[in-house]
Amino acid sequence: MTERAERARRERENPAGSGIDMPADCSTVPARLTEPEMPPSPVKPLETFPNPSPARDYEIEFTCPEFTCLCPRTGQPDFATFTIRYVPDETCVELKSLKLYLWSFRGEGHFHEAVTNRVLDDLVQATQPRWMKVTGDFRVRGGIHTVVTAEHRAAGRD
Repeated sequence: MTERAERARRERENPAGSGIDMPADCSTVPARLTEPEMPPSPVKPLETFPNPSPARDYEIEFTCPEFTCLCPRTGQPDFATFTIRYVPDETCVELKSLKLYLWSFRGEGHFHEAVTNRVLDDLVQATQPRWMKVTGDFRVRGGIHTVVTAEHRAAGRD
């Protein structure tokens, strides 16, 4: 099949043009959904700097209202506000690197739960905070508003 014919076939099966092949009959939903394999975009590294007051517990909060990724089932964009709250230990996350990191998800397909937990995991790995909470507040899609919250607490801290 020529490349042109293959592209026409994909467009007929998935008119949204997302690049995700969907079955012609989308009326049946599998019993268990899994995130499809999509080529990941290069994730930008999270940079850190030394905590200026490591002897004190204090909270840092970021609100990131421009987060976007793709729905892994339809390829449609998902929009969210991410709120990141944490008590740093030895390092803090640098804001420009956080912005570029969050932008790196724009072309990737992720379920809301998976991407929220991934952001938390990556931030914890980069900063090793005393405590961190990441909330993904996703815009309404199909009449459903989704908020996913994931939390990390360093061992030995209650």
